[in-house]
Parts: sequence; structure tokens; C-alpha cells
Amino acid sequence: MAVSPPVCDFGAPWHDFQLPGTDGKLYSLADAAGSRGTLVMFICNHCPYVQSIIDRIVRDARQMQAAGIGVVAISANDAEQYPQDGPEQMKAMADRHGFSFPYLYDETQRVARAYGAECTPDFFGYNAAGQLQYRGRFDASSRIAGPADARRELFEAMLQIAETGKGPESQVPSMGCSIKWKAA
Repeated sequence: MAVSPPVCDFGAPWHDFQLPGTDGKLYSLADAAGSRGTLVMFICNHCPYVQSIIDRIVRDARQMQAAGIGVVAISANDAEQYPQDGPEQMKAMADRHGFSFPYLYDETQRVARAYGAECTPDFFGYNAAGQLQYRGRFDASSRIAGPADARRELFEAMLQIAETGKGPESQVPSMGCSIKWKAA
């Protein structure tokens, strides 16, 4: 079932973390943050919404990083129930697609809960001061990739945040698979 997160809560603070990456290193928010802004995205391996845009995510992440924007991806899905989202499979996905950003595993799901992540993909775009300025979709894609020339909404928003410190007033929420929470 598709899930859409709430609209952007402009100015909400980011949340620090210490999570293991697919490269075996431990990452904090400071390790991922960029000098002109930071994108924290919640993704996973098996979600068709993520799969339809993963190559575009990789392309845009490289361009954002070149513009001084930090990029980090986090998977918080319950790997016991969804083994394809476990750390070994995450490493294979990062290698296969040539991720230029850390791909982290939130096994306890505390980080996803702190951010209020609801679906994959769920994008949180912060300015250099750590204030939320974007919580919208990547582009017009859904379970199937949109047209190759689809407006790059996330990319444009992050460049605007890097330039002005403010995100666009109008944002279309992301849509994707629900985060696979562990049983309480």
C-alpha cells in the first residue's frame, strides 16, 4: 500500500545519529552534512518506488555533492521480516549502483522514528543551519519511472536551499512503500 508523508515542517531540526554504513564505517550526521545543505533520505532495496528512480537518485546525489550538499541514505526496514533489506543486500545495491553517498542501516529504527520517516523514499532536505526546508517527492515518478525529462523537483529544491537557505513554498509529498516497522 502506498504511503505519503506529511508536508514539510519548515524549520524543524535535523537529528544526529551514529549508524553503520555498507562500507563498514560508522557515520554520524556531521560525517554526512554538507557545507551548503544536507539531504537525508530513507530508502530500501525492495521498494518498487525506490527501484524506479535509484539511478536518478545516484545521478542527482553526485551533482548535489559537487554543489556542497551532503547526501546520506538510511534503510530502517525490519530485515528479519524483509531480508532483502538487510546490510549485506544493502552493500550489494550500493556497489551495483555506484553510490557516492553513505548507505546506513538503522537496525533499531530510532533514527527513522526521530525523523518521522514514513515511507521509502522519504526525503528530508536541510539548509546549512540544520533546518528542514524540503519534504517532497523526487520527481513525478511512482512505481514506474516518470519520463526521462521529468522536472527534477528534489534536485532543484536542494540547489535552491544551498543558494538561499530556504526551500520552495510549494512541495508535492513523496509517495512510496511504508517503512517496515518491527513488532512492538
